[in-house]
Formats: sequence, C-alpha cells, structure tokens
Amino acid sequence: MAPRPALTLLPRHGNMLLKVRLGDSQKFIKLAEPNLTDFLNAVFAKFGVPPVREGVTILDSSGTEVDEEVFEDIVSSPSVGVLTIKYDGEPVSVVPSPDSASTESSSDTIPVVTTPESCRSPSLDLSDSQETIIISDTPAGKRQRLDSESKQCVESILARKPGGDRIMNEYNRTKSLTDESRRKMVNMLVADMTEKNGSSPTRQVKEMYARGIVTLFPSLSDPFSKNGYEHYYDSQSGSGYLAWRIKTIQRSTARDRRASFEEGRPGKTTEGGPTARRELQYLPEKNLSEDDNVLSEFPRFKDVKGLIEQDFVLMFGEGASGKLLERWPTTFKKKVIQQCRKLPSTSEIEELLLAADPPEDVTEVDAGWDSDLSSILLLSHLIPPTAQGRKKPGKVSATQAEKHLVVFKKTGTSIQEHLDEITTSNQPYLLAVGVHGMSENDIAGRVDNEQL
Repeated sequence: MAPRPALTLLPRHGNMLLKVRLGDSQKFIKLAEPNLTDFLNAVFAKFGVPPVREGVTILDSSGTEVDEEVFEDIVSSPSVGVLTIKYDGEPVSVVPSPDSASTESSSDTIPVVTTPESCRSPSLDLSDSQETIIISDTPAGKRQRLDSESKQCVESILARKPGGDRIMNEYNRTKSLTDESRRKMVNMLVADMTEKNGSSPTRQVKEMYARGIVTLFPSLSDPFSKNGYEHYYDSQSGSGYLAWRIKTIQRSTARDRRASFEEGRPGKTTEGGPTARRELQYLPEKNLSEDDNVLSEFPRFKDVKGLIEQDFVLMFGEGASGKLLERWPTTFKKKVIQQCRKLPSTSEIEELLLAADPPEDVTEVDAGWDSDLSSILLLSHLIPPTAQGRKKPGKVSATQAEKHLVVFKKTGTSIQEHLDEITTSNQPYLLAVGVHGMSENDIAGRVDNEQL
C-alpha cells in the first residue's frame, strides 16, 4: 500500500489551516468549517487527484481511525498532530516534486507509465511535471492509453517528415488514402521505426505503429479484423504493409552488405591458397544431372522457410515480389469481383462471390470461406482454361480448374499420407488443411515427390 495524505492543523484567523501530506508531497489546506466532506473535497482539489468517497480512511498520529462523528473534535484540538489518509484500494498515486519533503517511503507505489522512447514527443515528457496523477491500469484505461500514445507517435512522425502533412490533408479531405499515399506513409513510418529500433523491430513496436495508423485515420481500419489494424501488421502471421516493407529493407541491406564485402576483398584472395586447395581435395564431388535430385541430395532445403520467396525475388526482382500482396486487397480484388458479377450466374460463382464480398450481416465464419482466396479462385471463372489439343482430353471446366489450383482436406487429415497417395506428376501440388471451405489452417506443397 502506497503512503497516503497526512495533515497537521494550524488555526489561523478563524479559518483552519491544515498541513496535508499526500504521498511524499506536502501542502497547506485552508478549511472554513471542520467538516469531513469539505475537508476531503479541499484535499482532492488541492492535489488535483480524482475525488474518491469510498474506501477512504483517516488515521491520527497513534494509528486510530477518525470517522465523521469525531472529526470535528479531533481537528479542533491543538494537539491533533499528523493525520494520515489511506485508501482501502489503490485508485491513485502521486509522483512528488523534487522539492517535496520525503517523510514516508513505500514499496508498492504504482510506477509511472511513459511513452515509448521510439515515439516520445516533447508534449508527452512528464519529467517537468511536479505532480503527476497515475490512474490504475484497467483494461479500458490501458487500451485508451495505448491508442493515445500510438496516435501521437504516428502524428508526430508525419508532422516531421517531408510530405507527411499532404497525407494528413488528403485524409481530412477525402477520408481515405490513395495507394501511392499509403505507400509513402508506410515508407515514412518504417524509416522512422528502423532508424530508432534497428532493422528488426520488435512485435510490440510494429503493433504500436499499426495501431497508431488506424487511430489517427479511423476510416483506414478493417472492420472485419479483430483489432482493425491487422492489414498493416498482423502479429499472428507476421504479414501486413509494415512487415512487408521491413522485409524489403532487410533484403536490400543484406544485398548491399554482400556487394560491399565483395568489392572490398583483394583480388588475390579469390584465387585461394594452399589451405583452400587442400580443403577442396576432401570435398565430395556432386554431379547433379537432373533437377529432381536437388531435394534428395540436400534435404535440409526443406527445413528452411522462405526459399520459394527468395527464388521469386531472384527471378523477378524486389519490386515485383511484394507488389501483388500490397495491391491485391485494395485494387485487384475489387476489380476481380466487379468483373465476375457480369458473368452468367452459376452456383459456384455465387458461392465464391458471397465469400469474396460478403454482406454486412454475413461474416467469413458464417460463409465458411476466406475472402482473399475465394477472390483468387474467381479468376478461374473469369479466365477459363483453354482446350488441351486433339490428343488430350477436352477443355476442363472452371470448377475442375479450382481443384488443380488448391486441394482442400478437413482438419485431422495426415498431410504426408495424402501426398504419398498422389500418382499424378503435376506440380506444384498445393494442399490446404482446415475446416470445410477455405478457412485453412495449414498449407503444404508437393514438389518432386517431396513435401514442403
């Protein structure tokens, strides 16, 4: 329990002058009448703490409780001494000023919660405040505090960065942001994040920036997600605009580091020396005549995540690797849905359209489909398969083409046993395991009879 107010009574010209100590702070309180209610109101107003009527106890210097019945007699006595006010709970605590008298100590004082250093602004610095009230961290209060700190963090960054004011003016004018403005905003925030937290910020830092975006710009929040900011950063999957931008910076930094290292190496060292030539003699020679042998010869490739993404980046470049993921939910997805509504109506198309663009009273859980994947499957109806030639079977339907794209199995199915039963050579073979539909929990691939 933290130390609470204490007081001393000094009579002065018909009024009562009370010396009150609240925590480690000490002030005078002037009281016209020895009334307990007026006394508490004066104390709360003087120290600027929230008024509390329940759970307040007044003790005299001997530790005896002073109630309303004897309060007038006690405070009117010249030998009243020091009175101490205590709380049954801990609704408030006061951080004293440096010049306050330190007459009591406590081991359970509620700590001061400050803004994170990465986004602290001068307006939030509490070091100059002589009396700071700290309200208890209830769930609602904690959420409100996090929203306020995150909003001020993002707002201060956009106010400092060149072009940030144009982004805020665009939102105030249209209540939305174009793709170009959103990318600029993400680049500004990630640049500030990596500058203050390094190239690998923690999950809490990324969540704070994402929360600040949707708090500062409420119209940019996602009403179908849990917190509303998962499209900027989702801690469960590690995806979102902020996470993708950070990965791009990490890849660029690693590439530049390798390039600078290669440039700084002397030319003679690339030829090796006696030690390098001797070690090469003991290395087994591998002659891989077929690409199918790669995963069998090097099985540890299957344990490394991200190899497919790295291969894609090497083939198509950094810009193409993240462009589809960034623009699909905001641009491509809406256009695919609009074009598919013009197609002849079938049960399969209607089911996919309902999952891709559900009404307000239907959630993804009710429909049993994933919005993004169902919109991707709509492409098989929008761009139907072509004929396979005279010697091969005829043209497959769009519904059959869906099974060639992704195969779904219910939760509990053994992925390895299912992949072992496959006799076709078509690859890659994508298998999604989850509940019925596309609310998948796990996705596995099969390449060259190997599970990825």
